Amino acid sequence: MAGSLIERTLNVIETLSSAADGLPLQALADQLQIPKSAAHRICAELIRLGYVRQDVQSQRYQLSTRLVALGFRYLACSGASDAVQPILDRLAEDTGELVRLGVIEGHRQTWIAKAQGSRSGLRYDPDMGREAPLRYTASGHAWLASLDNDEALSLVERQGNDDPDRYGPNAPRTRAELIGHLDQARQRGYSWLIDSSSLGTSAFAAVIRHPVQGHPLGVLSVAGPSVRLTENRMHQLAPLVLRAAEELSQISQSSRLFP
Repeated sequence: MAGSLIERTLNVIETLSSAADGLPLQALADQLQIPKSAAHRICAELIRLGYVRQDVQSQRYQLSTRLVALGFRYLACSGASDAVQPILDRLAEDTGELVRLGVIEGHRQTWIAKAQGSRSGLRYDPDMGREAPLRYTASGHAWLASLDNDEALSLVERQGNDDPDRYGPNAPRTRAELIGHLDQARQRGYSWLIDSSSLGTSAFAAVIRHPVQGHPLGVLSVAGPSVRLTENRMHQLAPLVLRAAEELSQISQSSRLFP
């Protein structure tokens, strides 16, 4: 993987962010397609700066908590806790499911905040800070549906295709299937999927738009076990999500959380 030193360094950080147990130096170099010596120099500098640590016994490289602290510090000063979180909490309580907020920056949508409404039984509770897969998630479809088909397909191709075996059985695997889902989302004003991102999960989502200019700023989604979050129930709960998305749209310019 070619690139400047800064790009390689950020790629190291992003790769380690998906490896909680850390990675050996050779595995890290192989994943990034860079020489082992280059990976070692980058890791050594990140260790010096406090962003990476190396386990003494396993010799694996891991992210330190310094990046986590930076993320929390940014969220605290962005106004998310005061303005955004109460809306997420209320929607989670009203739906009884997991609510997530994804923020759009450039060609990426990243889940950055959540509220869990399920108090017992089955729970769907994935990690935050992940880039939303566009092809097979309701969050991705909500954003793509706000664009024309050419723009939507271009974003999907730019993100790349994960291993299809990781998708759920109902995930769209062709352009025609994907566009069919986007057309449905445009008609309803929100997207919904069952057993798409993984078997046994459902989700629906609505886009958050700039209150004046109208372009998409983020996506609000609700997800849960498909045995509980059926298609009928998603359509029944959709007005709550649309109302919350409109609230987030109206306060978006008072929070630095949105670009």
